[in-house]
Amino acid sequence: MTSPKFLEDEKYINLETYKKDETPVKTPVWFVVDGEKLYVITRESTGKVKRLANNPKIKLAACSFSGSVHGDWFSGVATLIEGKEAENAVKLRKKKYGFKVLLAGFMTKAKGELVVYSIVLE
Repeated sequence: MTSPKFLEDEKYINLETYKKDETPVKTPVWFVVDGEKLYVITRESTGKVKRLANNPKIKLAACSFSGSVHGDWFSGVATLIEGKEAENAVKLRKKKYGFKVLLAGFMTKAKGELVVYSIVLE
């Protein structure tokens, strides 16, 4: 298992999820690292949530805002989480990204409630 701590100073990761036919879809996303876990917070009706429901395997790499990768790719598994662990991840994201979280939340509210995925790297 690879520790995600090497990503702590990064702002974005390129998250690769897979369609039912296994076509990869790459999406630059915000994330937080807490201990040995990496968390991605998104909205419930986004494409990545639909893809993760069908296949929890992912790949990720550090990237720029536009998705340009500047690090190695790592494989992992995403798990939908709830409760205190999810609440903590949301708080960590707010602390890391500040006012941008409020702005993004306002702009994406139509895509449903927040959902949190815990990612364990292989």
